[in-house]
Amino acid sequence: MTTAETSIAILVVLVGVGAFFGIVLALADKKFYMQQNPLIGEVEDILPKGQCGACGFAGCAKYAEAVVENPDVPPNLCVPGKAAVAAKVAKLTGKSAGSVEERKAHVLCQGGKSAKPAAKYEGVHDCAAAKLVGGGPNECKFGCLGYGTCVAACPFDALHMGENGLPVVDTYACTGCGKCQETCPQGVMTLTPKARQPGKPARTPASAAASACETARTAPSRLKTSSPSSIRRSAKKAAVRRRPASPNARQGRYGTRCDFSLKF
Repeated sequence: MTTAETSIAILVVLVGVGAFFGIVLALADKKFYMQQNPLIGEVEDILPKGQCGACGFAGCAKYAEAVVENPDVPPNLCVPGKAAVAAKVAKLTGKSAGSVEERKAHVLCQGGKSAKPAAKYEGVHDCAAAKLVGGGPNECKFGCLGYGTCVAACPFDALHMGENGLPVVDTYACTGCGKCQETCPQGVMTLTPKARQPGKPARTPASAAASACETARTAPSRLKTSSPSSIRRSAKKAAVRRRPASPNARQGRYGTRCDFSLKF
């Protein structure tokens, strides 16, 4: 048998084996096919297909299946869809939509490029990776690292890095899915009700954080004239005095998510 004949024989065998198993799989699929509730497809078509997981399920298809088949799953869990999608899902499933509070992403940090560097980072351009190296390259270990991990994670292109080294939120494109909040290793991204953002970022503990950060930044230069205890008291008073009441804010030692206690 020549080389050409051998090649042809091998090709015929492979095609035959592939065709055989293809037929077997097709017959098995037809025999064991399970009819899906057509309502699941209708609900899935309504959802925005962001696959953000803000509803608590692994994608829009899983949420559509759960909200149709499980009576305990409410129809208003789709955060990007807001009240409009919740009303449509509720109508299809015969459930009550309830109230849906629209939220937007907000950046708590005011540092950015103004943060004093402590070292030069030359690793992977990712906030989580940078944080593994000594807590980040800045002297402030609580602020934004500025490598855009939240920007890359946003499925709706609602974030971009500003010239000041901080993420900027597009309030029109932001759906409040919370992906940025989940991926930020520093916890400086939060979700704020839209009602508190009338054309500008909502007032949050960021102002108190900025005051305490400034106190911490300038404290070493005042060590000769101020005692450690007085500096701590000053930082605490500044943060508490400027701290706004916010039920959605993450509270920390001085009213912010950061612990701005000074250690000497």
